[in-house]
Amino acid sequence: MTLAQWIALAKLARYALKLGLHHFVDVNELPNSFGKHLLSLTQKLFAAPADDQAKKLCATVESLGPVYIKLGQLLSTRHDLLPKAIVEALAKLQDQVEPIEAFLVTEAVSERLGQPYQQVFRTIESQPLASASIAQVHAATLHNGSEVVIKLVRPGIAEHINADMDNLDALAAFLCRNSAIARRLHLVRVMHDHRDVLNRELDMFAEGRNQIQLRRNFADSDLLYVPRVYSEHTRRNLLVMERVYGIPIGDIETLRAANIDFEVLAHKGVETFFTQVFDHNFFHADMHPGNIQVDITDPANPSYIALDCAIVGSLERQDIDYLAQNILAFFRRDYRTVVDLHLRSGWIPATTDADAFEQVIAQVCDPIFNKPLSEISFADFMTQLLRTAADFDMEIQPQLVLLQKTLLYVEGLGRQLYPQLDLWNTAMPFMQRWATRNLGPIAIFTQLLEQAPMLAENLYRLPELLRQDTLPLRIELAEQNKALENLQQHMTRLRRNQRLSIGAIILITAAAVMALT
Repeated sequence: MTLAQWIALAKLARYALKLGLHHFVDVNELPNSFGKHLLSLTQKLFAAPADDQAKKLCATVESLGPVYIKLGQLLSTRHDLLPKAIVEALAKLQDQVEPIEAFLVTEAVSERLGQPYQQVFRTIESQPLASASIAQVHAATLHNGSEVVIKLVRPGIAEHINADMDNLDALAAFLCRNSAIARRLHLVRVMHDHRDVLNRELDMFAEGRNQIQLRRNFADSDLLYVPRVYSEHTRRNLLVMERVYGIPIGDIETLRAANIDFEVLAHKGVETFFTQVFDHNFFHADMHPGNIQVDITDPANPSYIALDCAIVGSLERQDIDYLAQNILAFFRRDYRTVVDLHLRSGWIPATTDADAFEQVIAQVCDPIFNKPLSEISFADFMTQLLRTAADFDMEIQPQLVLLQKTLLYVEGLGRQLYPQLDLWNTAMPFMQRWATRNLGPIAIFTQLLEQAPMLAENLYRLPELLRQDTLPLRIELAEQNKALENLQQHMTRLRRNQRLSIGAIILITAAAVMALT
């Protein structure tokens, strides 16, 4: 190792000690005796009572600022990577900081509006509704009497975040150069995605657009309400939106006192999720309890309120279809179809023992069916699935991290609302309706009509395309000659190169069905 690498390693060790991470490592799991002795000595030198270790870890991360808080929250979803104690500690991280002084708030609002704030707002409440590391939220009133909420990005926070991310990028690069595990986990890409998520949280224009789109998608629905965005007053570092008065989803006692029908709310949660993913292909990807409220106007028919739309997700149409077909196969316990889909799409190597893969999937998935949510640990189940994927050379891609975080949040909500929910019976009808709309004869006919002009335009080139072995069509015949077999092989290679690496998402999404509410 070079001197620079040793220095980087020393810095890493210092941060690990500062965070108390050495307390969460099992000495017996280390591969060599030197490492075992070194860790054992470190744990003795930096000993701390077991009950204080988690608190120390959270306090230290929170003191490091927003980049590390968000990264800690992200890592709290990686049950496949970290010990259970670390995951549980990181999941408790709170992003709360001292608020900006009132006079600085009004000064910042005026500066970002480009005019005195009094020309837009009649009042701005001095006491914030929330004060986080990236933004601060205040209630306000427009001159027409409309009650609004101002989300103000903290001055100077963007520069601070970029400096911290530069350090994390350098650390990830060092680890990837020196660790095969780090390379398999794509740590450089993970940090790149983490920076992208943070930048999205800094951009109020982007958050406003996301919120407008989500509101449009549910405009005529009683499932989810999304507050109006006042685009005319919104700036890159200032968001103005409608104020709503829902009950936080985590305030179970208040919801119970309001006589909310938790069963209805739970079923609506499942439908809301599937609608976002499979109908709209646009879903709220940061569904922690602080961002979800409940409208209790009609206790017998409650609905959700979505806040903070900085982080959203979407998939390619072919990937949505692929996910849906796999979920349906899981529902039917048709694990052979799941295996075939994975093999055909290249998510697992062609040399994989299909029978062995099917058997392992069945062993992991069968126990979850026909059980209430209270008896299912999604976190443990997901860990088993990810380890199964690794056993069959399926790499865990960085884009899974965001999905994992969202699904773990949803599991927590499900356990709070209605643990008796039978997700099999709740989700299956929805998926069957989706299949009818998208995979049935009407859907096929509609697709043919949409593609007819292109097909007609290229029909005359059919012989040439066949000779060149470039026809982008999937041809399945009862009896294939050698030429068509070659064409099918070519198409398999194209699909493998063109599709995103979401194979592991299939397994995780199937688990989500057992956890979502």
